Amino acid sequence: MKIKRLVLGGVLTGCLLAGSSLGSCMELSMETAVELALKNNPDVLITQLGEDAARASLRQARGRNSFSWKASSTFSRAESDGKDWENGNSNKLSVSLPLYSGGANQNDIKSGELGVDIARLQTGRKWETTRLAVIQAYYDTLEAQKKIAVYQDTVDKYQQHLTNVEQLYGAGSKAKIDVLRSQVELSNAQQELIKGKNTYDNNLSTLRSLIYTESSEPLVLTDDFAYLPFEGGVDDCLTYAMENRKDLLADGYKLQQKELAVSTARADYGPTVDLSLGAGWSKQVLPDGDNHEYSASIGVSWNIFDSGITQGKVDAAQAELAIARATLARDRNDVNLAVRKDYNSMREAEERFSSTQAAVKQAEEDFFIAQEKYKAGEGIMLDIIDAQEALSTARHNYISAQYDYARYKAALESDMGMSVEYARQ
Repeated sequence: MKIKRLVLGGVLTGCLLAGSSLGSCMELSMETAVELALKNNPDVLITQLGEDAARASLRQARGRNSFSWKASSTFSRAESDGKDWENGNSNKLSVSLPLYSGGANQNDIKSGELGVDIARLQTGRKWETTRLAVIQAYYDTLEAQKKIAVYQDTVDKYQQHLTNVEQLYGAGSKAKIDVLRSQVELSNAQQELIKGKNTYDNNLSTLRSLIYTESSEPLVLTDDFAYLPFEGGVDDCLTYAMENRKDLLADGYKLQQKELAVSTARADYGPTVDLSLGAGWSKQVLPDGDNHEYSASIGVSWNIFDSGITQGKVDAAQAELAIARATLARDRNDVNLAVRKDYNSMREAEERFSSTQAAVKQAEEDFFIAQEKYKAGEGIMLDIIDAQEALSTARHNYISAQYDYARYKAALESDMGMSVEYARQ
């Protein structure tokens, strides 16, 4: 029942922030937000279309290493030496098959197969990064919403304190300066509330842009922070990342493609062998015993000297191979750094989450004591201000620690290359 009340309270607060009634609000869970983003985000569609392009390139590579059929037909009409016009017709059907290409055609097929795998991995990685962006935006919005409540509570407390000070001033027990200072602190608190609401609106707009929803009705987030411990140390995370990060796997496949490209470039130093079969006839639709021509040939082509063109291709391919190796090394180092930083930040937020929870209770008690002492004439205005500032800071720190932990945990899972399906478990 307590959880249901908290969720309902969040829905009502979100509707009030959006200036709408409960019936006109669209409830949005985190899982639904991720699904909408994966469905509607054009970047995801672009990567999926990249898979189609890769498969088409593979079909071309396979076709270049298989039979090729050609058919031609020519119709002519000619007049010579004043004679009647004569009609002419010739037809030809041929088929060719590459017998030997120095491995170039086979390399193209292998490279095309790797290209399909690369495109599939790129789509999977786009799913992961899109999911992370949605989760972070979702938590950013929830955090801003929670902080608005803190800002509002601060305003309410300063308003209540100002009323008490004005009453005490009217009774002659407090100075005018206390009234003025209370008014200033109330105004400052109101400014923070205004900025907090703007932050919430901007974060909600970011979330809307990620899920590409066309609905104009206000969004109300139904999920909230729930502490889920992360098992495993940083070394476990690094090992998992190096084995499962889809962009690193794609880098490895790209490196294999560049190795094949070097071999393909070197194939131009050798000969190529092709088989050709043909049939031709004229002045009729189909050939017969008296009107046909059949042929069969094996052609060998060898470029003996090309003024360094082939060597240039080999040098360029080797340079691309070196770039692919360096890219893989750089990306592995970047992943290593990202995993370590997000892991450390997650653990730091986890520690803050525990310590700030106790700080909130202490700050609440401190504020209550300061307020009662002031009412009794034993405290000063500065005690109230300090206690209220400490209470507001403690609450903000507690909220930030919760959502920092959730965001860094999601970032770490993305750094490790956990698939969308795995991360939902």
